[in-house]
Amino acid sequence: MTIRYWDSDCFIAWFDQETGKFEKCKATVDKVTAGEIKLMVSAITLIEVIKLKNHNMLPKEKEDIIKAFFQNDFIKIVNVDRYIAEIARNLIWEFNVHPKDSIHVATAILHKVPVLNTFDKDLIKLSEHIGGTPTLKICEPDIIVEPRLEFED
Repeated sequence: MTIRYWDSDCFIAWFDQETGKFEKCKATVDKVTAGEIKLMVSAITLIEVIKLKNHNMLPKEKEDIIKAFFQNDFIKIVNVDRYIAEIARNLIWEFNVHPKDSIHVATAILHKVPVLNTFDKDLIKLSEHIGGTPTLKICEPDIIVEPRLEFED
């Protein structure tokens, strides 16, 4: 099964139905709910998802939706441990990654997730320059759903 890492802004785009971003997330969510893809996230995502810099705060009324979504089996939530924190610290020093972003990137690297989805242009610039072998691909959600042709009998 394919696994992807979603940065907090992908979830915000999904929950807040942000124009231009929601549509890019939909194909991934469709594949995730169909059991074709699993999402990995850091536990800090559960906090960041309601208020991320340069985003409006998600209203408290969405709490049940957010809570239910993160309880699905298709999402693996990873705690920040010493190993992730040490990788994150090095990412800050070597690539000037923002501290919270460094936790997301470090989590993906440590767990060998091949693709990290985000809308953060600064993180996307690091795509395939960090990680190990193979390097971590960082991009906007890029799954494309092939159109289905409907035929009449």
